[in-house]
Amino acid sequence: MSKPHIERRLADTEASAFLRALRISPRKLNLVAQSIRGKNAAAAVAELSFSHRRIARDVKKVLQAAIANAENNHQLDVDRLYVKEATVGRAFVMKRFHTRGRGRSARVEKHFAHLTVIVRERPEESA
Repeated sequence: MSKPHIERRLADTEASAFLRALRISPRKLNLVAQSIRGKNAAAAVAELSFSHRRIARDVKKVLQAAIANAENNHQLDVDRLYVKEATVGRAFVMKRFHTRGRGRSARVEKHFAHLTVIVRERPEESA
């Protein structure tokens, strides 16, 4: 006996990819995610390719994975894809201690974040 089939959360014209536990603060990651929201998929990949931020490489990999999922798993047209959502969420925080002067210590928090990218196919425009 197998498990019951779970309904797909996304529409038929959507595909997604995600990356969990990225070693960056969600606030910094959201700046890069914000720059690609609503853009054409090809333009978003081009923008991430030339971004100077370190995390842009990882965001680009997730976006390319979402595009590949759309093409291979859902048979969507790559040329009509755009970034519907690029959501950033908080993951866990590692707490560490840093020694300071006069025998004291200070807490250092190392933030992690989750990234989800959803691409959607634009409807065909009637001429």
